[in-house]
Amino acid sequence: MRDLRLIALDAEDLGILSAHLQDAVLRVGDMSYLPKEHRFVAIANRFDWEKAAASKQKPGSDEHFERRQTAIRFERVNAAKLQGINLNDKRLALALLAMTFEPAGSPEAPEGYVTLTFSGGAAIRLDVECVEVELKDLGAAWATNRSPKHPEDAS
Repeated sequence: MRDLRLIALDAEDLGILSAHLQDAVLRVGDMSYLPKEHRFVAIANRFDWEKAAASKQKPGSDEHFERRQTAIRFERVNAAKLQGINLNDKRLALALLAMTFEPAGSPEAPEGYVTLTFSGGAAIRLDVECVEVELKDLGAAWATNRSPKHPEDAS
């Protein structure tokens, strides 16, 4: 499977990045808001949903699931606010559920808020001039025997 390198320039693009990053695991120490550069960056271990979907189509496959280290870069960030995240606990792991964009003012406005929603009620809200996000895989994937589980998966 090739490395992903995606860019989001609007809410629809951000939804695609969000789908690829669903259930990614991030450590607090691997995230940083750089106010002078108007940038927010993070390193995540993303679950490879594309590979998981492909292996389900192969009956009897003994393929493992995979995770990949991925960089996420948000540009044109004016502020970052946290909810339910202790910045002093650098080893704290957060499971990313979704990234969404809410325009400020009119629905066509480029400026607004990107929210990273994590399990357990934690969140990061970025005040942005516009959506400008890059996702880039950083290297080889590694095998994992576990696939993320969601409450709706139990039915």
